Amino acid sequence: MESATSVTMPDIDERGLSERDVAERQADGRGNAMKTSSSRSIMDIIRANVFTLFNGIILGAMVLVLITGSWKDAVFGFVIIVNTGIGIVTELKSKRTLDKLSILVESEYLVHRDGADIQVPHDGIVLDDLLWIRSGEQVPADGTIVQTWGLELDESMLTGESRTVRKKAGSEVYSGSTAVSGMALVKVTAVGEHSYAAKITAEAKVFKKTTSDLNKGINTILKVMTFVVVPLCVLLIWSQMKAVGGWSQAFATGQWRQAVISAVAGVVGMIPEGLVLLTSLNFAVAAMRLARKNTLVQELESVETLARVDCLNLDKTGTITDGGIAFNELRMLGGGENKQDTRQALFDLSNEEQPNGTGQAVLEGLGRQGVTAGRVLARVPFSSARKWSAIVSDSGVWYMGAPEVIISALGGGHEDVLRMVNENANEGNRVLLIARHAGQAPEDFEENPRLDSSARPVALVLCSERIRSDAESTLAWFREQGVRCRIISGDNPVTVGAIARKVKLTGDREPVYMDARELPEDIDELAEVLDNVDVLGRVLPNQKKAVVQALHKNDHVVAMTGDGVNDALALKEADLGIAMGNAAPATKAIAQVVLVDSKFSHLPDVVARGRQVMANMERVASLFLVKTVYSALISLGVVLTQIPFPYLPRHITYLGALTIGIPAFILALAPNTRRYIPGFLKRVVLFALPGGIAVALSVLLSTWLLPGVMHWDLANAADLTQLRALNAIILFVLGILVLARVAQPLTGWRGLMVLAFAVAGAVGMVIPFVRNFFALIVPRGTTMVATLIVLAVSIVIFFVCVGTARVLSVRRQARKAAKG
Repeated sequence: MESATSVTMPDIDERGLSERDVAERQADGRGNAMKTSSSRSIMDIIRANVFTLFNGIILGAMVLVLITGSWKDAVFGFVIIVNTGIGIVTELKSKRTLDKLSILVESEYLVHRDGADIQVPHDGIVLDDLLWIRSGEQVPADGTIVQTWGLELDESMLTGESRTVRKKAGSEVYSGSTAVSGMALVKVTAVGEHSYAAKITAEAKVFKKTTSDLNKGINTILKVMTFVVVPLCVLLIWSQMKAVGGWSQAFATGQWRQAVISAVAGVVGMIPEGLVLLTSLNFAVAAMRLARKNTLVQELESVETLARVDCLNLDKTGTITDGGIAFNELRMLGGGENKQDTRQALFDLSNEEQPNGTGQAVLEGLGRQGVTAGRVLARVPFSSARKWSAIVSDSGVWYMGAPEVIISALGGGHEDVLRMVNENANEGNRVLLIARHAGQAPEDFEENPRLDSSARPVALVLCSERIRSDAESTLAWFREQGVRCRIISGDNPVTVGAIARKVKLTGDREPVYMDARELPEDIDELAEVLDNVDVLGRVLPNQKKAVVQALHKNDHVVAMTGDGVNDALALKEADLGIAMGNAAPATKAIAQVVLVDSKFSHLPDVVARGRQVMANMERVASLFLVKTVYSALISLGVVLTQIPFPYLPRHITYLGALTIGIPAFILALAPNTRRYIPGFLKRVVLFALPGGIAVALSVLLSTWLLPGVMHWDLANAADLTQLRALNAIILFVLGILVLARVAQPLTGWRGLMVLAFAVAGAVGMVIPFVRNFFALIVPRGTTMVATLIVLAVSIVIFFVCVGTARVLSVRRQARKAAKG
């Protein structure tokens, strides 16, 4: 930023606001200060993670057990703290990272007040201020140009159009745009939250929770369980009171406590609490792994959404291109001029005191070819008004600028040159023309520049937006994965289409491009049009949002990338918003994923991580749901037959950890590249039903038949404890079989994992502390024989149920194939 003293400012007539005027405007809120939040507040994050349906159910069950005084049976409640803590810590970490990204460099701006130019901070600007906008500065507030000295603005952050716009007196300028060249005096017309950029992002500031198919499925299970749990809990307590001699007897003897604990054992078993915990943990681990690759995940669920994406809308500038300009070629027109002289002239024409973006690209490109500055006798700098620049050298007068302007000054006979210019422009190039006059330049050439009509076209200078080196390979990866990519830009559709062709957006097929001004407004009609379009140009912010809505009409899962304020509405509307690290703060605030170093090539890693989470969580969800099924069926059997509950909550804690919880964590983090397949909940339920039915049937048969065979009196605490410990063994063995089924194929580390947990469960039963804490026993004598017989019967029941389910599944698929 240049200081006021380093630049000679033009003389102007206006005096600007007085100190009193400024004070009045600051006092009544007409200043440029704006309260902005880059992301959700800490309270919002805590509230979203604490007040969940799952936490409510588990907390209620834990309180009931604690009332009885049996804290050992309430250890399952700690999952609330762990699950909630993981969600809060991970989202707070993302918030801190995002807040750092969103801090803008504090700049001083030059305003004209009381007839003098003074520097004020961004928030010090007020309504009606006379504000200087100089080259390199970002426009801090909306305004109308009073006087201009060749001001050109880059408005791509607002409009998506990457070409600079020349402004005239009376033109509007908007906050968020950047001055590329020249300067202007602007009267401020809107400040703070009333500015254009603030208005366009007002809708986007509303937080939208990411839709997670995985969490939706889990929440569906929880909702169903809620309707089942509440009445079943009441019935379980009633049946357990009856089992201990009735309500009066229960309260008189204190056995009501055992009745409540037994009822909670059924309730807790029905809730897949470990699945909720593991889902949060798996999302968090994925987010941390992505963070190492400079990819910030703001919402944990968005990791899973990546696995389901089948449409990816890409913003051209900042995603496919890096916003810079690249010098591609100096194409001679065959007039006999020496190419080396022309290359030298091009370098010297570009080598101005403050070259624009095109000039910098030419200097960089020719510099790599070994060209250095030559002898320049006179220079006419580039002017937006003239549209050309010129130098005088030993080899003549050289001109460079807009082809149509130079050719019109040369007279007729150059139609073939214009045709070449148009052909190259249609291929996405920015085309400049070099012309040469072999004679002498006028003595007043610098003071009174003019283009000599006797000059002749020499060469075309071809430049283009600089394409990211990783764009083509990244797009190829998405094509292979079945993800349809579209480029949506505010630029000319022909230019964008040419860039799409260069990066092989559609592979070997020619990309179809279209001007967004021709798009239908009706969403249904738009959805039909989009099926056949790969590139959209001249797209307005609201149209980007409409494009996402139209794709949703056809049930697509849409991801959207962007970096400008103009992308904010579309990012919010998409299933997954992906912002670049150099994006506008408002854009990063509403995106679920931020590519911190703005590298498009990180997206395949992000999608692969999402697929790993989704595929693995489907596997482990099946494991957890088996427990839900058998707990519900056992509870129903207990209510109907009014028997004591066949195991304790602490049994479920121990067995669940060894056969479900810890193995599930290992399986969830295993490599898995399977593509997302719709129907997560249906597949999980169909997998869990046969195993759950087998376990429930085995435990209930054991509880109904063993007391008679072994002459156990279930009213006797010792006999009941023995029966419950035996049922815990049945649960453990069948749990290992379920784990083996889920972990298939049992080759390599998977087989060793199942064996290790089987051994760990058996060893734990002989360790006194573990055995006493979890109320386990080691069977001996006749109890050992009974246990072996019951286990054999249970294993047969398990394989019969699973085998039957497999036969039914094959028949169902055969019928479906026959209908197809």
